[in-house]
Parts: sequence; C-alpha cells; structure tokens
Amino acid sequence: MENVRRIFVEKRPGFDVEAQGLCADLNETLGIKGLTGARVFKRYDVSGLSDAEYERAVSAVFSEPNCDEVYFETLPEVRGQVFAVEYLPGQYDQRADSAAQCIQLFTQGERPQVKTATVYVLEGDLDGETVARIKHYIINPVESREASLEKPETLKMSVNVPEDVKTVTGFTTLSFEEVSRMVRDLGMAMTPSDLQFCQAYFRDEEKRDPSLTELRAIDTYWSDHCRHTTFLTSIDQVTFDTDPLCAPIAQAYGDYLKCRDKVYAGRQRDVTLMDMAVIGMKELRRRGKLHDLDQSEEINACSIIVTATVDGVEEEWLIQFKNETHNHPTEIEPFGGAATCLGGAIRDPLSGRAYVYQAMRVTGAADPRVPVSETLPGKLPQRKLTRTAAAGFSSYGNQIGLAAGKVQEVYHPGFVAKRLETGAVIAAVPRKNVVREAPEPGDLVILLGGRTGRDGCGGATGSSKAHTEESLSTCGAEVQKGNPPTERHIQRLFRNEEFARMIKRCNDFGAGGVSVAIGELAPGLTINLDAVPRKYEGLDGTELAISESQERMACVISPENKDRFIEIAQSENLEATLVAQVDAEPRLKMIWRGKTLVDLSRAFLDTNGVTQHAQAHVTAPKAEEDFFTRTPQALLDSKNLPEAWMRNLQDLNVCSQKGLVERFDGSIGASTVIAPYGGKTRLTPNEAMAAKLPVLGKTDFCTLMSHGYNPYLSSWSPFHGAVYAVVESLAKIAAAGGDSSKARLTFQEYFERMTEDATRWGKPLAALLGGLTAQLGMGVASIGGKDSMSGSFDDIDVPPTLISFAVATGDAKKLISPELKAAGHKLAMIEVARDEWEMPDFETLLRKYAALHEWIQEGKVISAATVGQGGAAAAISKMCFGNLIGVQLREISVKALFSPNYGSIILELADGVDSLPGTRAIGETIAQSEIRVEEEVILLEDAIASWTAPLEPIFPTVPRQAAPEAGFVPYRAESRVKPSVHVARPQVLIPVFPGTNCEYDTEKAFELAGARVKTVLIRNLNPEAIEQSVAEIVNAIKGSQIVAFPGGFSGGDEPDGSAKFIVSTFRNPRIAEAMQELLETRDGLVLGICNGFQALIKLGLVPYGKIKPKLDVSDPTLTFNTIGRHVATTVDTVVTSNKSPWMMYTEPGEVHAIAISHGEGRFVASEEQVKALLANGQVATQYAGPDGKPAQCAPYNPNGSVWAIEGITSPDGRVLGKMGHSERSVDTQIAINIPGNKDQKLFQAGVDYFAR
Repeated sequence: MENVRRIFVEKRPGFDVEAQGLCADLNETLGIKGLTGARVFKRYDVSGLSDAEYERAVSAVFSEPNCDEVYFETLPEVRGQVFAVEYLPGQYDQRADSAAQCIQLFTQGERPQVKTATVYVLEGDLDGETVARIKHYIINPVESREASLEKPETLKMSVNVPEDVKTVTGFTTLSFEEVSRMVRDLGMAMTPSDLQFCQAYFRDEEKRDPSLTELRAIDTYWSDHCRHTTFLTSIDQVTFDTDPLCAPIAQAYGDYLKCRDKVYAGRQRDVTLMDMAVIGMKELRRRGKLHDLDQSEEINACSIIVTATVDGVEEEWLIQFKNETHNHPTEIEPFGGAATCLGGAIRDPLSGRAYVYQAMRVTGAADPRVPVSETLPGKLPQRKLTRTAAAGFSSYGNQIGLAAGKVQEVYHPGFVAKRLETGAVIAAVPRKNVVREAPEPGDLVILLGGRTGRDGCGGATGSSKAHTEESLSTCGAEVQKGNPPTERHIQRLFRNEEFARMIKRCNDFGAGGVSVAIGELAPGLTINLDAVPRKYEGLDGTELAISESQERMACVISPENKDRFIEIAQSENLEATLVAQVDAEPRLKMIWRGKTLVDLSRAFLDTNGVTQHAQAHVTAPKAEEDFFTRTPQALLDSKNLPEAWMRNLQDLNVCSQKGLVERFDGSIGASTVIAPYGGKTRLTPNEAMAAKLPVLGKTDFCTLMSHGYNPYLSSWSPFHGAVYAVVESLAKIAAAGGDSSKARLTFQEYFERMTEDATRWGKPLAALLGGLTAQLGMGVASIGGKDSMSGSFDDIDVPPTLISFAVATGDAKKLISPELKAAGHKLAMIEVARDEWEMPDFETLLRKYAALHEWIQEGKVISAATVGQGGAAAAISKMCFGNLIGVQLREISVKALFSPNYGSIILELADGVDSLPGTRAIGETIAQSEIRVEEEVILLEDAIASWTAPLEPIFPTVPRQAAPEAGFVPYRAESRVKPSVHVARPQVLIPVFPGTNCEYDTEKAFELAGARVKTVLIRNLNPEAIEQSVAEIVNAIKGSQIVAFPGGFSGGDEPDGSAKFIVSTFRNPRIAEAMQELLETRDGLVLGICNGFQALIKLGLVPYGKIKPKLDVSDPTLTFNTIGRHVATTVDTVVTSNKSPWMMYTEPGEVHAIAISHGEGRFVASEEQVKALLANGQVATQYAGPDGKPAQCAPYNPNGSVWAIEGITSPDGRVLGKMGHSERSVDTQIAINIPGNKDQKLFQAGVDYFAR
C-alpha cells in the first residue's frame, strides 16, 4: 500500500516575506478592512521514500532548519479562514518536479512522487463574501484550483485509458449549417468556409470521412497563428478618405503598387497585408541593399551574415533575431503566458542553431493603478496582470540565463481589451556550425528535450481567437507551461559544433505541436505518435498531435548519425527520441496504436485553406487632434513651467519603471555593454540594448537592438505611428553609436480582430504602408516580423500597434550611453523637420544620423538621448538623473520642450567641442543638480521624486521592512594561508546542475586569469546517470585545485528555497569526503557566487569551512530579499577584509561596482555571529552607499542583509561566498554607463594563489 506523507512548511517571523507581502497586497489592492494578518504554508505530499530518506528530505529538501517551521501531517492550530490552492491536473508544477529531482539526487534511486499546494490562513474578522473575493483574486482558474484539505490515499495520477480516436462519420455530407455548428461546437479557429473546403477534399480526393485528429491538425496547421490567415487575406479593394492628411497614405499605397510591379515583374500576386509587410525587403534587395541577408528555405528567425574578430581572428557569424507575442495566453494566465512568450522567442533562433544571449521585453497594459473593483467581468485585474506577467517573463529569462537588455511597458486604455506581451531576442552562431540541407527520404526526425502533456493543447488556435468573458474559465489547456532548466540544456547542447552540424533542418515546438513542428520539416513524413515521450499516461492521439508542451525540438538528421546524436543529447541531460521518418511520398501521416490516424496530402495542407477576401478603407487622421501640434496635456493642466515639468515626468509613459526593470537580469552572460540603468545613481534608463558576441575569448564586436512605438500616436494615425516607430527605433541606434543606415528591422503587428468592416482592415493596412514608407525612405529593410490579429474583447479593441525593432552591429569601444557625463559641456539637438502632412524629411534624417555616427566615433559626442513621449523635457531630465548633473537650457520654447518630436536627439558634446554643424545649441551642463530653463529652476531631487512616484505602488523599489544596522569594521590581513604545492596553471572544477546558468561566465573569468577549467554536468535522467555524475564529480575534485559554484537557479530555486540541488549532491558522502580532502590536505580553494554562495552557506562551507551533515537552527543563512522580489542591478560593494586569498589584490575600503541578480540574497545572522565574523576577518565585502561605507537601506543594500554583508569566507579564507557577480565584469567595455571599478581581480587572485 502506498504510504503518503504530508508536510507543512512555514517561514518563521522575519523570514515570512511572502506572507507579509500577501497581507499588504490584499489590504491595498482589495481594500480588505478586517484582515489583520496572513500565514502561508507550503504543503508537500510525498510517497516512495523509506523512513530514513523521508527524514533527510524533510530537512534537506522540503525545509531549512534555520528559517522554517515544519509541521507533520496536520496544520498547527490556527485562527482564521483556511484554504489551499494547487495546480490543475496536468499543469507543470516546478516545485513538485524540483523536489522529486532533488530527493533523487541523494537517494540515487527512482524518483519519488511529490505533489504540492499552498495553504493560506487569513486572520481577522472576515465574512464569507470577503473570503470569496480573496479567493477569486488569488486563484486563477486557468491554471489552478482550490485544493482539498484532506490528504489523498495515493499520489498516482488517475488515468483513464483513452478511447481510439473516432472518425467523424458523415462529415462529407454535412450541410453548411451543420458545418458552421461544428466549427462553433469544437471551438475551431478556422471558418465554416475552410471546413467546407476540407469537406470537399475528403469527399473528392480522399473519398472518406476524416478522423477527429485530422480536423484538429488541419485547424492547427491553418490557424492564424501558424499560417497568418488574416495577413494572407486577399484585399480586393482599397479606398481612402480624401482629407489632406490621408494624402501621404494614398501615395504610399501607390508606391507599394509600383514596388510590386518591379519586384514581381508581371507575376500575379494578391494584394495582402503580408505582401505589404515584405515588399520593402524585396524592393531593397532588388536595389542591392541587402548583401548581408542570410537566405535559406529553413526559416527560423531573421538572419544576417557578419564578420567578427574573436581573439584576433576574423570569423563569419550569423546574427539571428526574432520577436514573439503571447498576448492571448498572457491575458488569461499571465505567468505561464509571459514565460512561454520568451521561451518561444528563444526557440526560434535556437532552432537555427544560434545561442540566444540578449532579450528585449516590450509590453502594453491599461493603467495598473485602477482599483480592482473596476475590473471588467471575465478579466483579471490590470495590477495582477502586469505584475504576474512580469514575474513570468523574468522568471523564465533569469532561470535560462538570458540578459534582459531592455524592458519597457507602455500604457494605453485600449490594452484592457487584451494585453500586449512581446519578447524580442538576439542570437549568434559561428556560420560554420550551421548546415542546412534538404531532408531526403529515409532521414530521421528526433524529438529532443521535454515531454508531452496537455498544456498548450489548442494554443495556436486559441491565440487566433478573440477574447470573451468566458475565456478565463474555458481556455486553460491552451496555455503552455515553461521549463527553463530544460531549455537551458538545449541551448548548451546546440553550442556543441559536432552536434549542431548533424542537424539538416530543425523546428521548435511552438504553435501546433507535433502536427506543425514536425509536419513542416519535409513534404513527406510518417510520425509515430506512440514514440512521443509523455509527461503522464492517458493522452490520446489528438492530444499527442497538437499539444504545445514547451522545450522541445524536432531535428532532421541522417540515419547514420542517430546513435551519436542521441548520445551527445543524453550527455547534456536531455532525452532524444526517434519519432518520425522522411518519406518520398508528399503526405503527412501520423500513426497511433498501430493505426493511421492522419493521412493528408501535402498539396492540400499547403493551400492553407480557403483564401479569404476583404476590402479595406483608410480613414484620415483627424487634423484637429493632430498628435504633433496639440498642446501637451502637462502644459494644459499646469499653472507654471516647474509644475508642468513635474506633471510631464509623472505621465505613465514617461515615469520611472525601475521597480519593473530590476526584476530582469540584465548582466548575465558577462557581455552587456550598456546596462539597463546607468550613472552613479543607476537612474538614467538606456534606450538601446547592446551586448558583445557570446564567446569565451575576447571580442569587441557587439550587437545593438532598439524599438519604437507610441500607442497614442498610432491611435491617431496607424500610418504615422508606423513611420515614426521606424524612425524612433533607428534614432535610438544612432544615439547609442550604431550605424543606423546598416540596421535591419523586424516588425511586431498587433491589431483588433478583423471583420467585414472595411475600416478595421484599413488600420493594419495603413500601418504597414507607413512601415514601407519609412523603410524606403531610410533605406533600411524589415526582414522579418510577427503578426497578432486578435486584439479584441467583446466591443473593446487594442490600439493599432506596429512596433519596429531595429538591429545593428558595432564596436563596443565606440558606443555611448544617455547619462550626462560632466559639467561644462555644450548641449545640442538634432531636429527633425516635418511637412504639412506630418511626415519627416527622410533625406535630412539620413544625413544627420550619418553625421552623428561619425561624431560619436570621433569622440565629439559623449552622450545622447532621443526625444519621444514627454518631449525634450523628459529626455533631458532622464539624462540628468544618472549622475545628478544639471543643465542650463536656452533658446528652446516651452512647447518645443514638451512636444513628442520623434527622431530628434539631444547631444552632450565633448570637452572643447562648442558646436556641430546641422545641430541646434540648447544650453550646457552645470555642476548644480538642477534644471534651469531661462529663469525657472527645477531641482533634480524634486524631479526624481515626481518621476519615480507613479508606479512605486505597483513595482516598488523600497521594501516595507525597516533597514538593518550597518557598520564598518575593516580587517587588513598581515598574512594569508598559502598552498603547500604550487601549480603553474591550476584546474578549476565547475559543476553544472539543472538550473545553473553562469557557468560560461565563470569559465571565461577563470580562463582569462590563466586557469584550466573542467565543467561537469550533473545528469539525473535516471539512477545510473546520477551515479555516473557523482563518480565524475569525485574524480574531478581530486584532479582540481579550485571548485567554483557558479550562479543560477538550481532546480528553479525550488522547492521554495535556493541551491537545494547543489546541497543534496555535495552532501553525498563520497563528494563531501573529496571536498574535505581538497581543503584540508591539498590547501584548495572554493568559490561560490550567488546560487553558489547559497550552496556554500547551506552546506556549512561558509562560515565554518567544512560540510556539515545538517544545519542547526541558529546557523547563518541567506533568504528572500525584504522587497519580496528578484532584484537585478549593479550595486557598490566595499572591501571589509582582505584576509582571504581570493581578496589578496584588494584593500579594505576599496569600492567596486558589482552586478547582482537574486531573489534570496539577504544574509541573516545573529549579532554575536556577525561580531565573530568581523573579528576574524570573515566578512569580505559589504554593500556600500554613495559615501563608500556600508549602507543600511535600499537601493544600496538591495536585499536587506544584516550589516549589509555581501560576502563571507571560511575561517582561514580559502572558501569565499558572495552574492555579487564578480565574473560578469572581468572583460572590457562591460556596463559602460556605470562608473567605478568593476574588477575585484578575484579570479586572478585565485589562480595566482597556486601559481605564484
């Protein structure tokens, strides 16, 4: 009989950040009056363990003795309302999965069964209606449900053996009314006309009725998400209003038709939105302007060919970039929808064998400050939507190890219809690694990565539907669930040149699952659905065919490569399974239970259904509402200039988003050239993200990405909105030092659902014509894009949206950032002239941006920022904030200061440069921290307060808890421990666990310092793999002088705590013995950074210098940040002690600017323990304020650590643990917008300890 045991785990007072945050959120958001407190328990049900294994799991996996209280079988006596929440059956539960994996690491047996729930206790005088409101707020029915409080007798999933998939008998004879009813009853995305077309195919060609799987597969294959049905609709007639402001739009349509004539040379093509989206690229390619375009039948992402210098050698690389939206999934399940938005964006270039190293997130929401009581029926509150989506996207990116170079949310009331959730990524791969060959009969298709479940079934068709009030309760299965550690493994695997070159063609499992991901790889395929690995039993053939379970790749390889291909995949801890074969006959076949379930001709599938027809009418922008000439609202609402200035900074689309942005790791990869926020205050936001190529050696070759979009401008005129989106994106590239003339674009379109109303079609048509006009005018092509055409909720529509993403390459040494650098410099402005139709002078723009590029290369311009929403006033303010440098402005009108003159750029000139041709002098920088406009004065302190206030309640930057005491007791070492044996080039062991993501950065840091690095990946697919990994680690420790634990999220920082995978593995007796021998006999060194520090402190290696079998209740620990969220930024740290060999190149009092990124970085210890650590020189570093002394409060002490402690050592100093990512700053041109010394020389010190 199954023995199910139940454990409840609660954070102790002081550690209960989640419970405190929940109570505050419910009080503030819902206005609950009687709620006096909240308690949160993590509930675990586990089976399959012996008594001894269970006892160890309680203290090592489910809880931590020094911060948790544990209750067995039943809750303690509580006062208040109690309810539990669990994931819906079949939804991925990372906490349960990580717990099971973590336990298996130390048992080295079969993986146990684990199920989890969260139990809430609401304290206070609450009536039933209030409790119901709270439950409604906490429980999203799309992903979770209220759980029973009773313990189950078994944890085994109850599975019904699925029936055979049925044939839709009589389908070929259904009437149109019956076909229409079938579309409605089955929730299909296709139209009744499409289904009639299928009817004719099965009747006339196949001469049979279809299976239900065939209809579902076709519906998925032809969905708007997969086949861009709306964008491929034939637009048979286009008309325009006759108002003057419509003239440039009509002219643009004429230019489009002329381009068609030249490009197609008489070949017949329908007029479609898709054609308008790609004609600019085709025309510019015809003109010979796209020499760098990487063309291939395998379309994974936008791809260009570049030549980069790496370690002094020129190499050909492919730069790939892609944008993706998950608007519908995020609207109904914001965490999973946003997470898999990024996951999907990553997998496109990843399937092109490219390593994704930087991401941009551009999202749209309605005002998140609106009271929850005003939430529309069938909708989630905007506050919860925007917060949870941010948590989902950042969680996925932070775990996979992807730097978020730019994060920005735009606000517009139209986004209450449906949220905009967009991710854009940039990737690179040596060109020699990419082999693209046409699949041949007999080739094999390997399914690589994750397993298949019900999550995401119908995702492609779901995202193609309009959102209605019922969506929350009916669309749950459509939302995919992400597993970032698995995708991280795929990323690592695809960097393997041998592996990558075996792949002939690759598709990621995004929309459509097996039916599309594998179905697109070759004209003829036979897919064995029985071979598809499952997360659990009970899936029928249809679910296996269309499930969009994430983190899967389909790879075509030659038969002779199968064994080696699978072997390399398994060495990366990934499953690889043969699931299909390429056939000569052009048909798509799927076999389930030995029977043919799908058998469709390729010619039929490739029709994409019935060609839809529409008419479009473009309405003229209203002259009286001219976006550019109307008086800015800040001026209308204010009595004087200072008041208008403050109001302008408080605009939701101008104000600070630092509390949002800091959730996203912007420095991982050790290649970020321009940090998200710059200056000594970290308050000037960047406008373009930039990063070096992801190489282990040295390079200054970098990529830049920017974006342009204003929903208010686009609402006034979709055409002008698109024109200036392109202009804005290119202006940001130019302002960062990139060559905008060589940029490449990719567009993101997001519009209301199309109907027979011609004016609705006129909006995307006008926007795409605007995009075309700007492409031709600037000579820069959009070589890719993504459309989402379902932005409607009942009768509410999203604002017309065309986002322009611009990508360029450059030299990291020649880039600049927006923050003002020093007083006494001249300020100038590049201005954009507009004609009577509010169109820019493209020729002048090209000339001025080219001149700017030269000036930056020559060092004449040292900072620059573009003008956009909020005008020059907002741009100049943000330039001032970073270094608290003031400005004296002259000869610029008040209205000009506030006008959104897109394309204009503010310049700070270098010392000795008084003016530049073609620019307008507007003043100079001053030492005083104030903005002077003629005689008016605005203090920067007041401006910053206004700018940071609006979104502070939504995305706080200051924790609720009081700051701890912080003092400074420096310790200067007179002598240090030394090794008994010197090694010229020591070896460093870097263990890589599921969730580790800083191994490349750490390896690079050590190799640049002269070490040899051995990386050992922990494999845990089965007990045999775990045993092999343990043996490999033991042998590697014995052969190494240094063990370095890199940062990451081992096991996703689950179950409810960091580093438990590492701790479970290194408490293995054989590994623990090898570690003690390294430290005590061979005088070895150990380093742990971030997640690695968490592992060291939970093992006891710091502060005790040895692995403890079990921690004591009073032991120091690291726990959740007091602000209750992940914090990623750059902080100053001060050296407190240089006793450790790792710190031998530093002196007490030295300050370094160090990147951080963690959710559990708060150091907790008793006063006596802190005093002892200080007295023994074991406090290596502390978080410092502007004065260079340890800081008590945020943002300087980012996590609330006691005594602001950032790093500690073992008693003799040979083991160092620290939260700051020192490995991310050893290269040059990293975070150029952040001043200060970034290199602590830790890695050089560690190597020289042995080598000298």
